[in-house]
Amino acid sequence: MTTFLQQLFNALALGGVYALVALGLTLVYGVMRVPNFAHGGLYMLGAYLTYAALNGLGVGYVPALLLAAVAVALLAALLERLIFFPLRNAPHVHPMIAALGVLFFLEAGVQLVWGPDFKQITEPVQGIVNLGGVTLTWQRLLVIAASLVVMLGLNFFLKRTLTGATIEAMAQNREGARLVGVNTARVGMLTFAISGALAAVAAALIAPINAVAPSMGEVMNLKVFAIIILGGMGSVPGAIVGALLLAFAEVFGGYYINLDFADVIGFALLVLVLAVRPQGLFRRAV
Repeated sequence: MTTFLQQLFNALALGGVYALVALGLTLVYGVMRVPNFAHGGLYMLGAYLTYAALNGLGVGYVPALLLAAVAVALLAALLERLIFFPLRNAPHVHPMIAALGVLFFLEAGVQLVWGPDFKQITEPVQGIVNLGGVTLTWQRLLVIAASLVVMLGLNFFLKRTLTGATIEAMAQNREGARLVGVNTARVGMLTFAISGALAAVAAALIAPINAVAPSMGEVMNLKVFAIIILGGMGSVPGAIVGALLLAFAEVFGGYYINLDFADVIGFALLVLVLAVRPQGLFRRAV
């Protein structure tokens, strides 16, 4: 039971990170109908900016996380305005290719500035905590708590604020929202900014546990696209449930079967679910 609980907390921490990244991606798809393949690059950049703020500016962990989130949010909004907005009426393949180009550009830029070597961020609160015989690092508890707070905050924003209501309206019917006075261009920029901020926060939370590397964005891209397909394209609840399912499959499958096949087990789950429900677990609903 102790081992099971240990892996349960590990899966919750990993699932929280996956959920934050997947939520940003599913928001963009739900509102803009853009499969943003550059999302993994924004996630990767968030980790590097956190590293740069900690080591270059000498600020604390929380200010570094916030600085990275704001910077990536601004960059994401700029990308929407300069790249994706002009392609809004183009065939779907055009924004997809443009997004891949942005991903490769961000990877090359990071390698140019920080080099191709792995970077390591020190855990802000070092040490371990014992919960009923289950040994956890403080960082994993921080990841679980912070991801939960961010998800609750996002839910409040979408359900209880006027701006969140405009995002939901645009996700349900873009043309109808425009006809009733919603500034669709502004909402599009805001959605991209929120998406970038979520990716950066997720990267900053997991960076002290995993090494920071230029390739981390490509790996995360594959996983979050699997998550939002599993949960249902554009579904916020589906993104959260899909993230937890993938994390649980990876952690428990890797521990009880073989760690080398952890990723394979997760994607095998995706194939099995889609064989039964090709539309994903949830209907699209922001």
